[in-house]
Amino acid sequence: MKPFTILFLSLLATAPASALAKSRVLSQHQEVNLQQGWLFSRDSLHWQSVSIPHDWAISGPFDKKWDLQYVAITQNGEKEKSEKSGRSGALPWIGRGFYRCTLSVPKRATHAYLQFDGAMSEPHVYVNGKLAGWWAYGYNAFRIDITPYMMKGRSNEVVVSLNNREESSRWYPGGGLYRPVSLILTGKAFLDPWQCFLYTEKADANEATLVYSDNVKGGQGEQLCERIQLYAPDGKVVATANGKVGNDGKVGLRLRVARPQLWSPETPALYQVRIELVKGQGRHATVVDSRTMKTGIRTIAFSREHGFQLNGVSRKFQGVCLHHDLGPIGTAVNKAALIRQVKILKDMGCDAIRTSHNMPSTMQMEVYDSLGMMVMAESFDMWRYPKCKNGYARFFDQWADKDIEHLVRNHRNHPSLVMYSIGNEIPEQWSQEGVAIARRLQDICHRLDPTRQVTQGMDRAEDALKSGFAQVMDIPGFNYRVYKYDRNISKLPQGFLLGSETASTVSSRGVYKFPVTVSDKNVYPDGQCSSYDTEYCSWSNLPESDFMAQDDKDYTIGQFVWTGFDYLGEPTPYDTYWPSRSSYFGICDLAGLPKDRYYLYRSVWNHRDHTVHLLPHWTWPGREGKVTPVMCYTDYDEAELFVNGKSQGRRHKTGRMSVSATAGKLVEKMGKEITDSLLSRYRLMWDSVVYEPGELKVVVYDKNGKAAGEETVRTAGDPAALRLTADKDTLLADGNDLSYITVALTDKDGNLCPDAADDIHVEVSGAGTFQGICNGDATSLERFTEPHMHLFHGMLVATVRSGHKPGTITVKVSTASGIRQTISIAVK
Repeated sequence: MKPFTILFLSLLATAPASALAKSRVLSQHQEVNLQQGWLFSRDSLHWQSVSIPHDWAISGPFDKKWDLQYVAITQNGEKEKSEKSGRSGALPWIGRGFYRCTLSVPKRATHAYLQFDGAMSEPHVYVNGKLAGWWAYGYNAFRIDITPYMMKGRSNEVVVSLNNREESSRWYPGGGLYRPVSLILTGKAFLDPWQCFLYTEKADANEATLVYSDNVKGGQGEQLCERIQLYAPDGKVVATANGKVGNDGKVGLRLRVARPQLWSPETPALYQVRIELVKGQGRHATVVDSRTMKTGIRTIAFSREHGFQLNGVSRKFQGVCLHHDLGPIGTAVNKAALIRQVKILKDMGCDAIRTSHNMPSTMQMEVYDSLGMMVMAESFDMWRYPKCKNGYARFFDQWADKDIEHLVRNHRNHPSLVMYSIGNEIPEQWSQEGVAIARRLQDICHRLDPTRQVTQGMDRAEDALKSGFAQVMDIPGFNYRVYKYDRNISKLPQGFLLGSETASTVSSRGVYKFPVTVSDKNVYPDGQCSSYDTEYCSWSNLPESDFMAQDDKDYTIGQFVWTGFDYLGEPTPYDTYWPSRSSYFGICDLAGLPKDRYYLYRSVWNHRDHTVHLLPHWTWPGREGKVTPVMCYTDYDEAELFVNGKSQGRRHKTGRMSVSATAGKLVEKMGKEITDSLLSRYRLMWDSVVYEPGELKVVVYDKNGKAAGEETVRTAGDPAALRLTADKDTLLADGNDLSYITVALTDKDGNLCPDAADDIHVEVSGAGTFQGICNGDATSLERFTEPHMHLFHGMLVATVRSGHKPGTITVKVSTASGIRQTISIAVK
């Protein structure tokens, strides 16, 4: 294995000539992404080459033995223990793992650090056989100072030891160095990115004021100053500032920007900031360190009078919760996968993400900055009281304050970050002990970042209000039980509240169950949930309840739906069913394919584009003459349905049910009249349609009664063709870029065969490699990393990765019956 050879290269190499002319450059700062050159082993005896980020468990195989538990899930209201399989994904993430690489560092380096954006879990870092340091929490970024252990000018061995304990997670955490690792080299005096802090103090269309602070490392006794240049999105310098570094290493600067481009989800304008640490003055001035970062100019505020405001404008969060796994590629973070997620969510109208229930990666935050996605950055799923036997509760007392500090310092410069969350459904919320902890963690956030407020997700409203736990928080966040909001708000001095986790509606893409019932108890022999979007959990509700709260209650500031995408683990309501190893909560399935529910949210949240979506599909051999209810998800208020040209009548959104009217009762106990009123506020429904093969068509009408759009679904014939659709047809030749190819089996006329379960084989050649495959079926035990899988209701998604050289990736897809199709992806 070849060692990494690190050369000192000035980060100012790309700076404008005018910037370089002012001083000599003697910067020794270098940051190197340690992606290649690693060896991995599960037993420290047998090693294989890997690149970082890496998830050691995603290749499987799936097996209930990996995470079989006999527990009662108290968060779900369970009182009796039972066998739980698939709770954390049924993949082999439990146990030890080891990573090894060699580094060669020049003698000129004064300081050397290894920075890990996350390592799962309990990482211990050894340099040349000596323990250099460790961190407890697998989700947090941390640094290890390896300066005392390095042999400069010689090859050095770095070993990272990881240990994932059984019953340490309630979902699939992955295993390994699943986020980037960097080597940071500096001179004597240097800029620490976790000490630099730039934020918008005030801003409007005419002018913005930015405040910068820093604490320079290693420069005591030297004559130092800092210089800042702010570049607008078009590359022009729009503000500059400079100031002396105090004897304590601290410096504070202010910048004024005329006519700023304000950052928002709709206009995510980013400015580039160049920071120089300069020693001496005049002709003898020398740049001893420098760095660049991006920032967005924007203001945020929360108040009783105006709720949540971005840039002075009140708005409500249309957010989703996301676990950190990326479906078939596991927890190994990837920029292209994150971008795909965000684009899918933004088309739905989503504008915010809660990183549930852990610290986000730096790569996530950079993507959210650039694409415009507001973020609730979460920290913990538990404090002192353990939700699972070997969870974070083991570390909380010694590590929580340090973990919160790293969360804030690592992410506070990101404009996408709008609030911190210090916990999720913490059992201590009923106690004075919990009140004290909440206040302490929130104060740490305020001390390190006074510009953002703090929340957490509370699931026991009465307990949290009685103890004062909810009243302590800047932003009171409540998980579910939306019908209690009116009672909650009367006891909250803040005057507003957030739906920090909502809905938990369950469904399986393409699966429709008859008769259509609204229930929190439905389970079926096939381990699937109905895509009619009328099924939820004992603690949760249908999307309509949260829509009503968002639309009708001025004191609500929005919601974060559980969840935007299905994730590995927590297969509710099939915790005791095998095989089932991933969730049903997602608005999109594990492959990233939208479920019907996606279009319900889109019809309410997307205010830019119209939505017209029919369900179910219209291929039902054996249901001829049987009642087959039809729904239309649309932003229009009225529509007419036709079956083979015969009108089934017009429907209008007439339901004005309020969330208070439900009074916490289960919807199925309200009676059909009330249930219909609840659903028909946001859906158009035809409950008595009798199935006959042919054509199902809906025509929507605008407020003037004119036809404004339509959608048609036809009965599919025999399978005849494969339709391949790539989310990107051109990739970067960086070895990391991904293209997601949706594979659909259709009849000769292009109609999806909605119940097709054919085996699909994928062959990849040329300038890339096969990465993964997923069909969205929570009960499938087929491996993600092998190039074959059965279709789930006619579809699956295959993923290819670019190589390091330009060329063409050729992807050949075939069925066992001989249907074939090819698609080409350019690599540049």
